[in-house]
Amino acid sequence: MPFSRNRILEIAAVVLRVAMGGIFIYAGYVKLAEPWQLFAAGIADYEVVPMWAAKFLAHTLPWFEVLIGLLLIAGRWLRVSTVSISLLLVVFFSLMVRAFVGGKEINCGCFGPNELISWKTLVRDGSLLAVSLFLTATAFRNRRKPA
Repeated sequence: MPFSRNRILEIAAVVLRVAMGGIFIYAGYVKLAEPWQLFAAGIADYEVVPMWAAKFLAHTLPWFEVLIGLLLIAGRWLRVSTVSISLLLVVFFSLMVRAFVGGKEINCGCFGPNELISWKTLVRDGSLLAVSLFLTATAFRNRRKPA
């Protein structure tokens, strides 16, 4: 029996959701494994929030990334988790583009320290943003069907 277009999209969404969840769990884990001060300094390098906010984000954002990653993999609260990931990636990507265009040679902070923002990180994070938007659209498209 051939697969329908909807079935292929459903399978793609599940595969991408699990992959995106794994990426976010990994990103959060790497940040948690390093001293939080390194991540706070990386956040401060973007020069968009005061140091107290950078410290707060350094303590909380990795845990949020792990939580959202777990929700994506588990397939729970898909609308909330996909919108959350999309919003995070819009902010991350916008800040990276701003820094890159501004000529700042700073770490992106995506997967811990020592990863300078480059066209490669922009392509990677732009691709992640595109996937997150697809997953968000899929989560809202798949409303409960009447029984």
